Amino acid sequence: MSSTTVSTVAALLVGVTVGALFAFLRVPIPAPPELPGVVAIVGMYFGFKLVGYAGVGFDLLDAIGF
Repeated sequence: MSSTTVSTVAALLVGVTVGALFAFLRVPIPAPPELPGVVAIVGMYFGFKLVGYAGVGFDLLDAIGF
């Protein structure tokens, strides 16, 4: 298996474990608990990757002097 696959599976297992712990402790998860919220996060990820592949962008931190 490639390191990306191993990392993805490990991240999924950690996410499931943490989600189960949050449910067991009956505290809200620090993520949208409904499907539209999860889809919005996935959309943000794809938008981020799309701009990266397009090679365009604006360095905001550089523009404000950081």
